[in-house]
Amino acid sequence: MSIAVRRRLSPEASRETALIAARDLLIEAGPQAVTLKAVATRIGRTHANLLHHFGSASGLQKALAGMMADTITAKIGEAAIRARIGGQEPREVVDLTFDAFDTEGAGALASWMILTGNEDALDPILEAIHRLVDDLSASARPDKPIHADTLQLVLMALGDALLGGSMTRALGLPRDTTRRLALEALVRSQG
Repeated sequence: MSIAVRRRLSPEASRETALIAARDLLIEAGPQAVTLKAVATRIGRTHANLLHHFGSASGLQKALAGMMADTITAKIGEAAIRARIGGQEPREVVDLTFDAFDTEGAGALASWMILTGNEDALDPILEAIHRLVDDLSASARPDKPIHADTLQLVLMALGDALLGGSMTRALGLPRDTTRRLALEALVRSQG
């Protein structure tokens, strides 16, 4: 008979492991799958251990939103700077934004939090976007503010993540139509 020995993790490592598992569950099964019990099972910890780190399922979702927002906005910020310096179309920025809301699950998570009344869990996402816009605005041309472009891009990416497939099929349009429209709008506004 063997006894499984669980490796003791630092509080930071335990929290990070739980958030990575939560992100994986989000991508694999949707936001309803991101529960304390499911995450605890996935990482071989107890429900009580996760309660200690996050306080509640809502706390876990808010921490997950914060981790994802920081990671995603860092990638988008780097791409925006590359596009600005290279003088190229901001396709990478559009693709990263759309992918974040669709394939990385940010759109589903944001919608789930709104529908379940957990809107304050969106704060980390909104704060990360605000920080990114402030950082990018500091080096932007004064005649080209990026706040409206950011609003349009985020709302288009969120809408596309939630309804894009169904709408493009219903209208007989290619699946990437919303991405293309977002890119065209961004290029026009920067021109």
